[in-house]
Amino acid sequence: MATDVGVDLGTASVLIFVRGKGVVLREPSVVAVAAETGRVLAVGEEARRMLGRTPGTIVAVRPLREGVIADFDLTEAMLQHFLGRVLGRRTVLRPSVVVCIPSACTAVERRAVIEAAVRAGASRALVIQEPLAAALGAGLEITQPRGHLVCDIGGGTTDVAVISLGGVVTAGSIRVGGDRCDEAIVRYLRLKHNLGVGDRTAEELKIAIGTAAPDLRDEEAEVRGRDLVTGLPRSITVRSSDLAEAMAEPLSEILHLIREVLERTPPELAADIADQGLVLTGGGALLHGMDTLISRETGLAVHIPDDPISCVARGTGRALDFLGCHPDHVDFLRKVSVV
Repeated sequence: MATDVGVDLGTASVLIFVRGKGVVLREPSVVAVAAETGRVLAVGEEARRMLGRTPGTIVAVRPLREGVIADFDLTEAMLQHFLGRVLGRRTVLRPSVVVCIPSACTAVERRAVIEAAVRAGASRALVIQEPLAAALGAGLEITQPRGHLVCDIGGGTTDVAVISLGGVVTAGSIRVGGDRCDEAIVRYLRLKHNLGVGDRTAEELKIAIGTAAPDLRDEEAEVRGRDLVTGLPRSITVRSSDLAEAMAEPLSEILHLIREVLERTPPELAADIADQGLVLTGGGALLHGMDTLISRETGLAVHIPDDPISCVARGTGRALDFLGCHPDHVDFLRKVSVV
């Protein structure tokens, strides 16, 4: 019997859900290839450790940028590698695969995801919008006539959607996420302190002492990098308030998106949202003070489910349960999937 698989194909990481087993794989979306031949040398965590540390003969790259496929061949190779690890190399029956995509994906980008999944070994591939999958993974009963507001902040994109009766009523997506916050920290350290650091160092700093609300956290950490004036190694001390200042611009774009979606929400659903609040998922939900910042700006209660990073992957698992198993959910499938 073929195994059905759900894939959260994210800019920062790939999560795979297997029916009956749950989330069985969580790996960075990074591939290391030989510079001259293009041969794949490492995938996932092994490749991530090479970022910024490779010799000229090896290139470590992210095949997905801002939520969409930037390098089709490497995305196919990465998916094939991960599916092989999960299902076994000798699997005879090809699985059905549900893949998550940002809500603002174009038809061409959707087709690229489907084709990559099929070429990686899927018998058929369907796609589901990320906020819809996030709502399912958070345990929301989205098939009921009641409005739910979901904000999924990933590595490359942020998706906000109002969901009711199994479909997206109004939604918005911007190509701003955790990666943009890392880039903002890199830029801040370069301009304010003449210190050059890489994206990986910026991410580690964000996780260690970063905050979206500077009045809620006051910590400091030492960061090492290259002095842009002398060219020599140097270390400085950075505070949480510095990182909040650095990330202010991308975070304000996320807040603007949430307000924009709320402004387009029908009044009856807006009343439901005022009562229930907003569900925050994705890696961005783990940024210290992010829920508080959103609550202050919108006046809504903000709820973060357990393990918000895996919500989208778990949501693909719930979507898999609808595949041919529940005839009364045909309309639901028609709304969320594209063959």
